[in-house]
Amino acid sequence: MTSSPHYIPQSDPPLPPWETLPTMYDLPSDNPEEPGLPDDFHFLQPLLLYLTFQPINWNPELVYSAADLNLYYDLQHPLWYKRPDWFGVVGVEKLYKGQDLRLSYVTWQEPANPFVVVELLSPGTEDEDLGTRRESAADKPPSKWEVYERILRIPYYVVFSRYTNELRAFQLVGGHYEPMNLTEGRLLMPEIDLSLGLWQGSFRDIERLWLRWFTLAGELIPVPTEEAAAATERAIIAEQEAIEAKEEAAQAKRKAEQLAERLRQLGVNPDELDELL
Repeated sequence: MTSSPHYIPQSDPPLPPWETLPTMYDLPSDNPEEPGLPDDFHFLQPLLLYLTFQPINWNPELVYSAADLNLYYDLQHPLWYKRPDWFGVVGVEKLYKGQDLRLSYVTWQEPANPFVVVELLSPGTEDEDLGTRRESAADKPPSKWEVYERILRIPYYVVFSRYTNELRAFQLVGGHYEPMNLTEGRLLMPEIDLSLGLWQGSFRDIERLWLRWFTLAGELIPVPTEEAAAATERAIIAEQEAIEAKEEAAQAKRKAEQLAERLRQLGVNPDELDELL
């Protein structure tokens, strides 16, 4: 006696992937092959990008960015992921479905793919980050370059080396990454009214060359501590200007009183003089 094959019931029409595939609660959020952060720079640099990623033409509630977070990208291989050093998304709430902190970024559960990805070059990841090593075997995950360019079609891909201070960027043009040219030392992204460039300064009391966000016009997007310092400086300047204005007014009053007294000594009534004028 032969048994009939067992078929998994399918809905008609099939359910969408965000209802059938694993969610961020089901998928691993750690990286067992690379536990922890590799060095201080890989913590501080993404933090500066996170703090200054403030697209001017987007509601802040619909701007999200993350560092060292699993990025799941393939519907056919739902366990495959990449782990960008930093990425930014627009059109996505800060909380997953407006309710929970993200454990991972699962693209089939989200309304938008990343808009920009930044990788910080390390000697062990340079070939994959720059797309010089591409796995083509069907049973192996593709390289970061292939995922960002071909699968997720991320508009901007930025690579920065702290060892050489070299900044390279690629823009998706016609389905392929093309090298970007710097404009006054910055990478312009008009879709979000921002630009990305190098800045020599102190962040978290560490002086070096940092990668950070600017406005399109080249003005720094301040971090909260810088904004607070700038507000304090503006308050001090305003107070100084008020004191100077008060001193100038008092000095003008004293001069007027001295002039009036001099006129009286000469037999001229300053009040009558005012009436004549």
